[in-house]
Parts: sequence; structure tokens; C-alpha cells
Amino acid sequence: MKKHPSIPTSLLLPAVVLMLFLAPIVTESVARPGFVYTRTRGRCTPQYWSSRREAWPRMIPQGSSVSKVFGSRAYERYRYDLTLLEATSRNDDGENVYARLVKESTAALINSYSRKGYPYSAWEVKTAVIQGIVSDQAAAVQAQRFYDANRACN
Repeated sequence: MKKHPSIPTSLLLPAVVLMLFLAPIVTESVARPGFVYTRTRGRCTPQYWSSRREAWPRMIPQGSSVSKVFGSRAYERYRYDLTLLEATSRNDDGENVYARLVKESTAALINSYSRKGYPYSAWEVKTAVIQGIVSDQAAAVQAQRFYDANRACN
């Protein structure tokens, strides 16, 4: 039986590590064109605002409480110390329509101040939140409207 030459183990580990490191780079370069692609969408979502990639408008600081910004009805529905930044970074909005409402409405409020051509004014956002808090169905409808507006915004 013929014996195959073996690679010394001292060289094997660095070679494997190098291949694992370079593999994503090679596959990425094949899948992408030769220039950097930047997305213009997504600059209005709650996730974008919670990432702090852009300064928030001065009218609504990140540390402001939801109850102070949206009024006493919000005080009854949400924690008294829930901040706007915490509202945008919530991840419990799957089945909870009120969590989804506060998350999307906070992004909508920020967008109303910072994005020219956003379909809602700050006053309209605040009014819609107060109207949405009255029932599960109203909260779901209003959260969906803000969701759509936030995703359509540039």
C-alpha cells in the first residue's frame, strides 16, 4: 500500500484558520458588484433611530419619556419612565399591539421633525397615538399606518 505524504499539524491549523477567514470575503466579492452599494431606504425605521447613526431632532431628545411626549393617555398605557430611545429599540412588538404602536409612532414622530415630505406632522402623530391607545384594534391599525409610512420614507 502506497503512503501519502502528510501535512505537518503545525502548518495545518494556520492554513485552516486562514481559509475560514478568507472564505466569506471571496464569496462576498462574487455576489456583489465592484462598487460600494448604499441603501437609501431604512433611514426612517425604529431600528435606524435606535442605532443612533444620526442625531435626533432637538425637539425630542432620546431621553424624553413617552408619557411626556405623547401625553397622559400614554402614561396610563406604558411605563412612566419608558424613554423614546427605549421605545424605538423594543423587541416585544410581535403580538403586543401597544408595543408596536409606541415603537412605530416614536419613529414616526422623529421622522416628522427630521424628514422633509414625511406624510405626518408631529401634531398628527401625537393625535393618532392618543386615538390608537383606546383599543387593541385601533392600536393595530395605527401601528400599521406608521409602519408603512416609516418603511416608505427615505
